Amino acid sequence: MVALQIKEVKNFMGQLLATPLLDSFLVQEGVIHTYNSFWIDGRINADFYTKEELEEEVYDFSTWEKLRPICFELVKGKKTPTLLKLVLQQKPEDSYSLLEQGGCSGLNPALKGLLVTIKFDQNGLVLTTGTSFSTFIMDKTPDLLWDQWMKQFLTEKGIGWEEL
Repeated sequence: MVALQIKEVKNFMGQLLATPLLDSFLVQEGVIHTYNSFWIDGRINADFYTKEELEEEVYDFSTWEKLRPICFELVKGKKTPTLLKLVLQQKPEDSYSLLEQGGCSGLNPALKGLLVTIKFDQNGLVLTTGTSFSTFIMDKTPDLLWDQWMKQFLTEKGIGWEEL
């Protein structure tokens, strides 16, 4: 796990809310405080869909691509939110690929997710990485691989950061 302070908040928020920067990620949960407080449970609501529509849903959670326009509508305007917090999960197939490239392919069955928490408040903007497994894992290589991937991803996207 690593905490990364984002140096250029406006740049990152613009990319997060108005570009496909993280569209491939799944949204586990979100909180946005503007004129009201909004809570997002990213889990797919099966009761909302027909059986046929539900079969088209590949994941248990909605993608950021699907929820991003709604979140953008909630935060756009002259005032910034007092809080924006998102817990995003890399898609399983991307996580498995990352672990396999790093020599950790045997951990795939235990992997629940590679996560990043994005938190914006009066103190700034911090991204915190995390891993979730269904059982205790002694090997910290997946954590290191995920931390390194996130740092490289941000750098490649021109997003300045410093480790806290």
